[in-house]
Amino acid sequence: MKPIIKIALFVVFFVALGGILAALIMFNKKHVDTSKAKPDYVLTATALQKEFEENEKEASARYIKKIIEVSGDIASITPADSNNLNISLKTGNELSSVICTFPASGEALKLKPGDEVTLRGECSGFLMDVLLNNCATVGKRK
Repeated sequence: MKPIIKIALFVVFFVALGGILAALIMFNKKHVDTSKAKPDYVLTATALQKEFEENEKEASARYIKKIIEVSGDIASITPADSNNLNISLKTGNELSSVICTFPASGEALKLKPGDEVTLRGECSGFLMDVLLNNCATVGKRK
């Protein structure tokens, strides 16, 4: 076999091996425990939604991939994909809310519409609603 082909096969092998290792690391990466994480920002659901509505680009740069602690009244609780719940917080805007995704277990099952809660999660963006993932309950008032 020609030396150039051997070198090319060697390079392709190591690039493929590196890709496989990177995929395994990303697949096994643990989520941040938001119940114990220090929030980057603390605000109300209304204030968070309003910031995204007024200037989405600036709010996205500030909040996406950050841990946010948000408080407000629960508008609805709906099942999401496998073993998850979506809890929507009222924002004063009929068309938009803050949606927090929870595992369908633990504290999330004790909540009901109308409860005033403080939730913590990782912001993933704005699509008519502000989306928080990997959420945890921080506090609850009736």
